[in-house]
Amino acid sequence: MYQSDIFSIQGMNMSYKINPLLWPALILSTPVTMPMLFMKNKKFIQNQELAAKYNEKQIKEASKIQLQEVEYAELKVIVEYYAKQGYKGEPGVSYFFTTNKGNLLYDIGFGASTNVFENNLKALDIHSDDIDALAISHFHPDHCGGMKASKGRYIKLPKTMSNKMKEKTCYVPEKGNVISMKSNYIKKPQELSGGIVSTGPLARSLFFFGLTQEQALVINIKDKGLVIFTGCGHPTIEIIIDMVRKISDIPIYAIGGGLHFPVKKGRGNYIGVQAQRIIGTGKKPWESINREDIQRTIKAINECEAKKVFLSPHDTCDYALEVFKEGLKAKTYVLKAGESYSF
Repeated sequence: MYQSDIFSIQGMNMSYKINPLLWPALILSTPVTMPMLFMKNKKFIQNQELAAKYNEKQIKEASKIQLQEVEYAELKVIVEYYAKQGYKGEPGVSYFFTTNKGNLLYDIGFGASTNVFENNLKALDIHSDDIDALAISHFHPDHCGGMKASKGRYIKLPKTMSNKMKEKTCYVPEKGNVISMKSNYIKKPQELSGGIVSTGPLARSLFFFGLTQEQALVINIKDKGLVIFTGCGHPTIEIIIDMVRKISDIPIYAIGGGLHFPVKKGRGNYIGVQAQRIIGTGKKPWESINREDIQRTIKAINECEAKKVFLSPHDTCDYALEVFKEGLKAKTYVLKAGESYSF
């Protein structure tokens, strides 16, 4: 393993994925971890092939959808890494979209496992009665309600919400157990709520999470075009754009959400481990995403001629955010909990 695979160097500053103080423990655990990594690597490569075939099939079988035209769309950010004064931040996502045709809650951050989701809902004056439906982008802890929810493949709302959401629908991109709501397993592109459409599940091979399926949202705004929003963007924005173009010929007006570029620093690090740089990049843990990876994504967004981009900092580091702002032709925003954005 090369030195550059373990840490990145800019001048004399080093950014370690794992704190050097933990290296002795890693070395001692090698007899256990090496066979595990070998098997994970084998499965990871198999899943890469499966994800590519799955996405090809999903896009090929998708047909044009008559996207409802909405007069306006507004986003209220409930959970994000950065937060405006009076709100709490965490490395998770929860977005509330409102159109003239209704609304949709997209993800619940770490849910009831922290108090951020509930605190910010209250601060934004959003109540259970105000929510028409819920869509979960994918079953990762920072989107579906915490580590236990992710491991158990379930969605569990905070107790303060659960009684009032029983008759409402939760749309999920793969099979899971939805508690306190009606479950709707999305298999292909379809309309959800408020004129908002799901891309249907698209896949990515992640080294530790395995084959991960994620759905993104699409909104057709009158006289402007399509707005695409992701949770983490694990399938890559290129694949998501390919799906959107398959289901509609309407120009893309805006792109937002997570793109997952913890290039120099991860969010929500624990005991000296930058987990985001190891487990969610779509690469092997001894490989690193870099500026070239960002540039490919910038190229894809610029080519679709989006007018606005709304970057999520929950899974993208400050360095990468600056690279995006420098390279994107679109007017670019960094999302904050407590803020509202109109499209």
